Amino acid sequence: MDDDFDRAGKARKVSPFLPVKQAAHYLGLAAKTLANLRSRGEGPPFRRHGGQVRYHINDLEEWSRTNGRKPRKNGGGDA
Repeated sequence: MDDDFDRAGKARKVSPFLPVKQAAHYLGLAAKTLANLRSRGEGPPFRRHGGQVRYHINDLEEWSRTNGRKPRKNGGGDA
């Protein structure tokens, strides 16, 4: 997994587009979860480059900011 993280960081410097596995790692999700979100139209925006799904790092960051968990009103939740 650290190798994926390192490659994602290097990819950002070279290209802002990440393949599914690296994008999922960046978001802290399983690649399968990201694929499921994509198929339901609920995930971050994606593009196809040469038939391969790619995620722009800015889209991942924006999606993460706008789709994070919201605190519960009753004060419950993770501590």
